Amino acid sequence: MKIPCELVVWYVLPTIRREVARELVKAHGMTQAQVARKFGVTDAAISQYLRKKRGNNPLIEESPSYPQFENEIRAAATRICDEDSEFATEICRICTVVKSTGMLARIYEVQTGCKPPSCACDVNIIAL
Repeated sequence: MKIPCELVVWYVLPTIRREVARELVKAHGMTQAQVARKFGVTDAAISQYLRKKRGNNPLIEESPSYPQFENEIRAAATRICDEDSEFATEICRICTVVKSTGMLARIYEVQTGCKPPSCACDVNIIAL
């Protein structure tokens, strides 16, 4: 059985990267090369995100919580662009929104056909 973190890697992170890349390029005027350096990926990967060849997830895009996700994407892009925060920190913030709004639980249900474990919903799990 898959654990929620595996689903984050396969279904959530690519969507987050796509949306943050789009926001950095369109709203903040960064080049694809600049975004690639911030993300630690190739320029070609950023091009694929921007052309929606990577990172499409209808379960996120059609979620009733998508506006909240979009707001966090915009805020994250601003913090990254202003160098107030690192990309990794912003990924974690956005992932928290995905969990707290129930989007991850829904992805888990659809992809596994099982009830999601509490860690797919609980953003208050204590780090060891």
